[in-house]
Formats: sequence, C-alpha cells, structure tokens
Amino acid sequence: MTQNKLVAIVTGASRGAGRGIAEALGAAGATVYVTGRTEHEGAAPLPGTIHATAAAVTAAGGHGIAVRTDHADDDAIASLFARVAAEAGQLDILVNNAAIIHDELITPGPFWEKPAALADILDVGLRCHYLASWHAARLMVPRGRGLIAFTSSFGSVCYMHGPAYGAQKAGVDKFAADMAVDFAGTGVATVSIWMGPLRTERMARAVAARPDQYAPFAAVAETPDFTGRLIAALYADPEITSLSGQTLIGAELAQRYGITDDAGKQPPSYREMLGAPRVPHPAIVR
Repeated sequence: MTQNKLVAIVTGASRGAGRGIAEALGAAGATVYVTGRTEHEGAAPLPGTIHATAAAVTAAGGHGIAVRTDHADDDAIASLFARVAAEAGQLDILVNNAAIIHDELITPGPFWEKPAALADILDVGLRCHYLASWHAARLMVPRGRGLIAFTSSFGSVCYMHGPAYGAQKAGVDKFAADMAVDFAGTGVATVSIWMGPLRTERMARAVAARPDQYAPFAAVAETPDFTGRLIAALYADPEITSLSGQTLIGAELAQRYGITDDAGKQPPSYREMLGAPRVPHPAIVR
C-alpha cells in the first residue's frame, strides 16, 4: 500500500496530452496509473504505448504503472479503480483525458459529410469521464481531499472541429461545474482546464496535412507536460477549493503559479481570439 505519497490516475495516457501530464506528475514524485488501450507500438495509428508512458513516469522520478483500460467498457473502468484502491489505498488526483479522436476530426466539411463515428467522443471522452469521476469520488471523499481535472479546450465555446467535439468539451466543463456543487464541503475539488494547441504527434500530423492553418499555432504550442505541472500546482494549492467548479485557461493559470513552459516560454492565452469560459449561473435546483 502506498502511504503519504501522491497517487494519480491519468486516462488516455498512451501519448499526447495524457503522456505529458503523467510524466509531469511523475516528476512531482507521484505514483501514476497510466491508462489506455495501446500496449504495443504499431497497434495504433500514432506512436506511443501505456508501457512507454509508465516507464517515462518512473524515469521522471515517480512510479509509473500501466493498466490497459478500454474506457468504453464500464466494467474495465470499475476494475481500474478497484485495483488502485487495493494497491495504493488512496487516490489523490484523477485526470480525465481519454477520448476517441477520429482521424477525420479536422477534415473540412459539415458534420453530416463526415463519419457518424465522430460522435464516439461522447462515449469515450464524456460518459467515461462521468463514470471515472463517480468511482474517484468514492475514494476521495472519505479522505477529505482530492482533485478531479478534466482536459478541455476553447472548442467548448467556439466552433472547433464540429458539433461532437464541441459538445464533448462543453460537457466536461459542465461536469466540473456541477460536480463541484456536490463536492462542496468535502475537500475534493474539480476543474476543467483549457489547453492550448499541443506539441504532440497528432499536431505534427495536422501541420503536415494543413500547414497554412496549423503551422502558426504549432510554433507557439504548449508541451504536453505543461498541463501536468499546472495540475500538480493546483493540487498543492491550499486554496484549491476556491477554484473548484471553474473552467480555467491553462496559460492564464500558469501565471497564477509562476509556471512557464520549456525554455521559459509563457504560452499565450487565446481568450480574445477564441472565447472565454462560460460562468455558470449560481442557481441550484435539487
């Protein structure tokens, strides 16, 4: 059993944002359960595996544990949390990042001319986050401490990649807002973090396919571990509950904590260009 050491779950961590977040939490000394479906290179269109991420977490100073998890399978999600409870005896941070991103997500055109499978992001990317949070709450609330973070984007409020993607991002922002109402007084906090363009394998593919649109963003893109360092700082913040329920722009949150990206760069906020987080109405109807 892990005692007095940060324990985290990062979902969808074979590559991209999930891998970077897991590594950053590892650098903070955490035991990180790394979930996803890819166990072998070549099994997915993009490089990366849960085992490679777990090894990177350990190399960064933490303890990486790879757990193959199909987040479309309710029983697999339940099994993941049961394993964490049995092995670690606690859960401090849950990062809900898993999502099905269709290869045609950035293909131009209206949604009805694209595959209906783009809507799969509402299952693995929204429903699975609800279930993971449900299980996490049952581990966190009795201990009186915890953080559930959702990875989101400006696509929550502006048109970005079509209605399915936008609904998923708006949905996780709403999860954070409403779960915070239920968590009030428990010591558990929940936030949604808008990431900027990320320097990932998927970004590289987008730049190659549509350089005119994506190359300028790639030039100032955030590293995947940048959001992980923000999450570590959030958890360590004694005032974290004052932020619970909020949708936060990562680049702006970094200024609060004095965090920069690689080479000391301060990633830009796209608030003026792409929009601001919605502020929930304070009414509560039970």
